[in-house]
Amino acid sequence: MRKMLMTACLLSFATMCGCNKAPTPEERGEQWRKAAEQGDAKAQYNLGLCLGQCYFFSKGVEADLGEAAKWWRKAAEQGYAQAQFDLGHCYFYGWGVAEDKSEAVKWWRKAAEQGNERAQYSLGVCYYIGDGVTEDKGEAVKWWRKAAEQGNEWAQCNLGRCYDNGEGVDKDMAEAAKWWLKAAEQGHAPAQYNLGRCYDNGEGVAQDKAEAVKWWLKAAEQGNSEAQFCLGKCYFFGEGVVPDKAEAVKWLRKAAEQGLEAAELVLKRLEQRGDLINKEGK
Repeated sequence: MRKMLMTACLLSFATMCGCNKAPTPEERGEQWRKAAEQGDAKAQYNLGLCLGQCYFFSKGVEADLGEAAKWWRKAAEQGYAQAQFDLGHCYFYGWGVAEDKSEAVKWWRKAAEQGNERAQYSLGVCYYIGDGVTEDKGEAVKWWRKAAEQGNEWAQCNLGRCYDNGEGVDKDMAEAAKWWLKAAEQGHAPAQYNLGRCYDNGEGVAQDKAEAVKWWLKAAEQGNSEAQFCLGKCYFFGEGVVPDKAEAVKWLRKAAEQGLEAAELVLKRLEQRGDLINKEGK
């Protein structure tokens, strides 16, 4: 996303200069600053971006989170949603300003109300955990749903979890599986793991062990330890896949190497039973 923004900055610069040749970093910084000082909200936002995060511009403008927050505030006060979102991050983490979770919520809400899906997701997190605002699972669901409907995979996964646990909404495993599928199809490993659970147990979807293995494999290949553990069990017992002790041990070891206690315990028991002869599990 940052690379895309930087590319957009460069294209804007070329347009502003009326030339095809990209200006030097020093010229870029000066051009953004002049436009920003004249009240151009987009320039104010992008100058903040350069100051705070785009080290590509470090020769033209010195990286300075305090200055970044200053320019984001100017753009945010003009209603520039992306600046409102980034200013919210500054307050949430104390980047260039004193940490203030309530102020972060304030700016994320402004951006979220304009449809910024990342702000909607962040605002949902605040309501879910009660950070900067009173905990309210119903409000968390509301904002995650808005972000999820725009394709935010983290919001989709969290919305699925809310339906799974009945938090802020009535428990509904079909809805949980629906949102996990949307996130899983975007490559979201936690959602892939959860969707695998749905297929394994027949919760919200028709039970299908092979489909469970399919999604666990996708998550496991991304390093999800719980999916690696489940995949290892599937290969050991031949559930949804042809039994393969070597594959079972391979995935159990991967989960154990990440500190998953359940995987460590299973491997220890297999070793005690003589099911582990060498590192390949043969």
